[in-house]
Amino acid sequence: MPETVEIEHIRRPPKRLWDEILAEPDRAPEYIALAAAERFGPQAEDWVRIMGPGHTPEELGRVALKKHVRLARLEGGVLGVGGVITAAPDIVSLLWIQSRMVFYIAAACGYDPTHPMRPAEYLALQGLYDTPAEAREALDGVGKRMAQAMAEQALRGRNTEALHLRLAKYAAQRVARRYAGKLIPLVGAPIGAVRNGAVTKQLGVKALNYYARP
Repeated sequence: MPETVEIEHIRRPPKRLWDEILAEPDRAPEYIALAAAERFGPQAEDWVRIMGPGHTPEELGRVALKKHVRLARLEGGVLGVGGVITAAPDIVSLLWIQSRMVFYIAAACGYDPTHPMRPAEYLALQGLYDTPAEAREALDGVGKRMAQAMAEQALRGRNTEALHLRLAKYAAQRVARRYAGKLIPLVGAPIGAVRNGAVTKQLGVKALNYYARP
C-alpha cells in the first residue's frame, strides 16, 4: 500500500536532507521543514482525498494526530539511549515525524498542504519563530538565523518543555557537526528531557487548534 494511505509507516529522512544538515547544522529545522513540504505536502493531499470521505475535518485531523503520536513513540525510540552516535538521527527522525503530522493535520482541516506557508507554520507551531511570516522569511534566506531565533525565544521564558525541545534540537545540530562519533559533553541531558509521544501530541493539539480556527 502506498505511503500516502499507509499513514502508520514513514520513510526515513532522505540522504540529501542529512547532507544539508551536516553542512549547515544551525539551520537544521528549516531544512527539515522544506524537505517535509516537498515530500509530505503531496502525500497529505492524497491521504485526505482517499481517506477523507465519511470523516469531518476534525475527525480526520485527530486520526493524523493519533497515528503520528504512535509513530513518534515507536520509531523515535527513547532519545539518547544510543548515546552520542544515535542522538542526532533520533532527534531528526522525531522532527521528521512531527513535520509530517502538521502537514497531514493542515490538509485534514482543508488547507492546501503544498502551500509555501505550511513549512513556515510548522516552524512557528514548534515555537521556533513568533509568527509564520517570520519563519517564511527565514526559509527564504532573509530572516533571522536559527541560533539567533532560539536564543531570543529562550530569553523570553517560554515553557520548560518547549525549551527542552529547542535545546535538544540545538544539541542534535552540534552532534551532527561531529557525526563521526566524537563525544560532546552533556549532550544527553537536554535530549533525555524530551518525551517523544508527549511533545508530539502537544504539537499536534496546537496544530489542530491552529488549523481548525474559524
